[in-house]
Amino acid sequence: MAPPLLQLRNIGLTFGGPPLLDDAELSLAPGERVCLVGRNGSGKSTLLRIAAGLIEPDRGTRFLQPGATVRYLPQEPDFGDAPTVLAYVEAGLGPGDDPHRARYLVEQLGLHGEENPATVSGGEARRAAIARALAPDPDLLLLDEPTNHLDLAAIEWLEATLLSSRAALVLISHDRRFLTNLSNATAWLDRGRTRRIERGFAAFETWRDEVLAEEERDQHKLDRKIVAEEHWLRYGVTARRKRNERRLANLHALRQSRRDYRSTAGKAQLAAVQADASGALVIEAERIAKSYDGRPIVAEFSTRIRRGDRIGIVGPNGAGKTTLIEILTGVAAPDSGTVKLGAGLAMARLDQHRDSLDAASTVADTLTGGRGDSVMVGGKPRHVIGYMKDFLFAPEQARTPVGVLSGGERGRLMLAQVLAKPSNLLVLDEPTNDLDLETLDVLEEMLADYAGTVLLVSHDRDFLDRVVNGVIAPEGEGRWVDYAGGYSDMLAQRGADLSRPAARAAAKDAAKEAPKDRPAKSTAPAKRRLSFHEKHALETLPARMAKLHDTIAALQKRLDDPALFARDRKTFDDVSHKLATAHAELAAAEETWLELEILREEIEGG
Repeated sequence: MAPPLLQLRNIGLTFGGPPLLDDAELSLAPGERVCLVGRNGSGKSTLLRIAAGLIEPDRGTRFLQPGATVRYLPQEPDFGDAPTVLAYVEAGLGPGDDPHRARYLVEQLGLHGEENPATVSGGEARRAAIARALAPDPDLLLLDEPTNHLDLAAIEWLEATLLSSRAALVLISHDRRFLTNLSNATAWLDRGRTRRIERGFAAFETWRDEVLAEEERDQHKLDRKIVAEEHWLRYGVTARRKRNERRLANLHALRQSRRDYRSTAGKAQLAAVQADASGALVIEAERIAKSYDGRPIVAEFSTRIRRGDRIGIVGPNGAGKTTLIEILTGVAAPDSGTVKLGAGLAMARLDQHRDSLDAASTVADTLTGGRGDSVMVGGKPRHVIGYMKDFLFAPEQARTPVGVLSGGERGRLMLAQVLAKPSNLLVLDEPTNDLDLETLDVLEEMLADYAGTVLLVSHDRDFLDRVVNGVIAPEGEGRWVDYAGGYSDMLAQRGADLSRPAARAAAKDAAKEAPKDRPAKSTAPAKRRLSFHEKHALETLPARMAKLHDTIAALQKRLDDPALFARDRKTFDDVSHKLATAHAELAAAEETWLELEILREEIEGG
């Protein structure tokens, strides 16, 4: 067996209160790719910084193979006084490293190298930091949330680059697909200690659930044993004194073991406060267009979004995803075309910028607006401490300044703000950034139960596949196209992923070299077609309306019984309520079907 490149043993670290790390361990052999997983605040980033030699633990040892080169990617890169991005990347090179590789990686990541580090965006800063980490071709890479702020094309490029690298890898990420594709071992940091399996992330969640279930059984057995020993202590017949003293000492040891046990932090309780249902048609955009400085961001785009749709908007950074979503929701006006919003919309929006939070404000004041100790949740007051617990904040964090929270904690705080507002339209711009895997699971469950409409901007492929039923993707030059299904379905329909803009460039070059006598392609706008959702609704609504007619007839027959009210008032009220609901659903279905039928006739007639 090859000696480890890196080994951490019995690492202990405490910042006050319970130990953050307690006999944590991490070992990495050449060529291994280990994903380090755990909840927000469990100490993953701290352990990675100890592995990089940036933090000295309270106790424990760190061994690094002599001569091995290590590069660490932090969540927040420090550019220091580097005048340009390229200078920052080249400063990470060691003696004998190839400077041409630094420029090559900068260009591969979509930068030109002359950017001013003081003015780059979050995505550009992340790309520069990745180029700096990869440029020396190190023996060991320690990557902390490398996919944050990256678009899908950059994520897929990074994934392919790491797969072809010879470097050993320790990886922290919330991106399930990224972890699954790259890891061949998993280290789970939980309550200060690490457990490990020699399998990739795909096997982790099942293994974790089995470990927690067995731990729960063990604690239940311990509780029962303590109860039995306490019963003996109170009521047992006295035997020899020495034997009784030993048994009493064993009871004290069992109680101490129970006190020392650190339970898991629990599960976030995410729930959106739902407003009254919106109209059947939520958003209708007709041939909308928007340009900035002569560059088309949106060009002749039309779509219909209906109540209950979950639409993902994807594309490279700078493609105009946020602009498109602002136009569709009425926040920004298009240069041309029309956007019609449905009746009764109540919109709640999650911004992608965590810096919109006031760093000097406390967690409690952020949620209450600085007014007392109650949060208005769906128009009703709720004590801020109880509401914080739903989002995995400890009571003592109520007075914690927002500026010292981790990225995941700030993400949960923004979710807590947004979900307190009654809504039937959720607009989520990069909601998955920095969230741990357990919170992502709960967010997915919440969105599955949400009765309203969801517009989601995300670069998380797995999250998109689990949540959305439609995708809007860019095709270049301001053109956007609707696709049915999730991200993987979009790729299957599109025939190419978002990391291949070169294919479009090659097509343009081929068009330029085509014979001059070839008829020019018409530049007329594409003919409006029914979307997948509209076609599906046209096909299924008649059967639904017929079923509703049958339901109404059956309910009305029960109400025709003149003795029902006197005999069973509760049943009468229940049937009356169901009848009113069925009538409302039938009216909405008929209205939707009529709108779609008129649209179909217009398209076929045009």
